[in-house]
Amino acid sequence: MLASQLPLFTRLSIYLAAGIGAGIANGVAGGGSFVTFPTLIATGISALQANISTTVGVLPSYVGGIAGFRRQIGTHRSLIVSLVPSCVVGAGTGCTLLLVGSSSTFRHVVPWLIGAGTVLFALAPLVTKGLEHLEHTYPSRRGMLFVGVFVVSIYGGYFGAGMGILLLAVMAVTLPFELAELQGLRNVISLMINLCAAAVFLVHGHLAWDAIYMLLVGTLIGGWLGTLLIRHLSPQVVRVLIIATGVFTTYHLATTG
Repeated sequence: MLASQLPLFTRLSIYLAAGIGAGIANGVAGGGSFVTFPTLIATGISALQANISTTVGVLPSYVGGIAGFRRQIGTHRSLIVSLVPSCVVGAGTGCTLLLVGSSSTFRHVVPWLIGAGTVLFALAPLVTKGLEHLEHTYPSRRGMLFVGVFVVSIYGGYFGAGMGILLLAVMAVTLPFELAELQGLRNVISLMINLCAAAVFLVHGHLAWDAIYMLLVGTLIGGWLGTLLIRHLSPQVVRVLIIATGVFTTYHLATTG
């Protein structure tokens, strides 16, 4: 039996399970779209519809991270506000590329982008040490942050799988914060990017609402579980998990793109 011919209750259960898995992945480092996107396609939803429905459906996955790291986030409100324009303009650009542009060129670039981000994150301690003579408010270093977030926001509006790894990579080399602080900021910035993209897709329409309803519930549960897991692991283990996620994401994109 084709997946698209499964009974409604079965398909809804599959969407819920995929949402929980995606939420856990996003709570750890990102990459939840690699759970939801192929699941939606397997149940008969077109690639474009699965992509934009995933963007809307994974929004709650970041709520758990924001709640879990609210103490760390609270001390960086001014920084978050300053990054809003980069997120809004970047996400809007990515949505435009997705809806009116050709996807072939961008899809060939994405694996390299995620791979480079993973390497950058892995080498972040060395890079940060080399830049420690520059204050994090130094214009060129702060400029790198805004440009990096803008570029990642474009990617987030277009596809978004692995976006969290790219954000962590950018912040790890431009901000002098502990990993827990970066995780909190990653969740806030990811939510801002996805909210902007979701607003565009809601206006555009063509969403798979049956899937979205279940993903919203599942990713909320999974995001909370993922954050709970991260908060009970050492920074070294979290770093290894993030790098492993990045390697898997790069391989997956390179072999299925």
